[in-house]
Amino acid sequence: MSEVRASLDRMSRHGIKANRELGQNFLVDDNVLEVIGRTAELSDDDVVLEIGGGLGVLSTYLLPRVRHLHVVETDAKLQPVLSEALDDGGEATLYMVDVMKLRLGGLDPLPNKVVSNLPYGVATSALLRTIEELPQVTGWTVMVQREIADRLAASPGGKEYGIPSVLVQHACEVEFVRPISRNVFRPPPNVDSGLVRLRRTGPAAPEQLAELVRAAFAHRRKALPRSLEEAGGPAGVRAAAIESLEGMGHPPTARAETLSPADFVQLARDLERFG
Repeated sequence: MSEVRASLDRMSRHGIKANRELGQNFLVDDNVLEVIGRTAELSDDDVVLEIGGGLGVLSTYLLPRVRHLHVVETDAKLQPVLSEALDDGGEATLYMVDVMKLRLGGLDPLPNKVVSNLPYGVATSALLRTIEELPQVTGWTVMVQREIADRLAASPGGKEYGIPSVLVQHACEVEFVRPISRNVFRPPPNVDSGLVRLRRTGPAAPEQLAELVRAAFAHRRKALPRSLEEAGGPAGVRAAAIESLEGMGHPPTARAETLSPADFVQLARDLERFG
């Protein structure tokens, strides 16, 4: 029996239905599991964090291929299904809690990879939390809404490029692996998804840098110096930002979406000297 069919059988026996309020869409395609596995380059030494266990389809695939699997799921109704899925051998820990409330640094053993079909509602925030709070994680393989995938992988200058692009790319190399059809889920969502791979290249953005990026994108259609000023920057921040931009070879009217993550690091340094 395929892993997906076994999970659907468990779903039927436990009377589980997708919760639309939680945005639940359950994976029902074994072929996608193989793609995820190849992309994640799994090893029997890996400790993996899976956020959004759902029916345990991905969990069941990961369990025999890694040293330890941490599975996080918010919906308490899914606990019996996930418990059964994780009872087939292998080392696993199940957490029935909102991932945004879980102390990730307290996981034992600490994960070195994140492999997940991320819940749409928390995909970006959960991803950023893992980058910040799990510095030992070196690789992520995640399925996310296609719009989010495009944002994560966007280059400076495009309309998709924004706060998540800068903060994720500051710490990771981002690769858009492939689109994922909505038809591999039941019920099918209203949008397609994308498979994204991240490889860590450095630490997460410090809070000062993250605040600067958020302020810079607060008014996307305005020049960055004006956006920083209107976001509540100190007196003179506009002039200091113009000086920094010109020093990097950008025009004084440059907008936030034209700056690379490295440019934002330099801007933060220049503004720190300013004030």
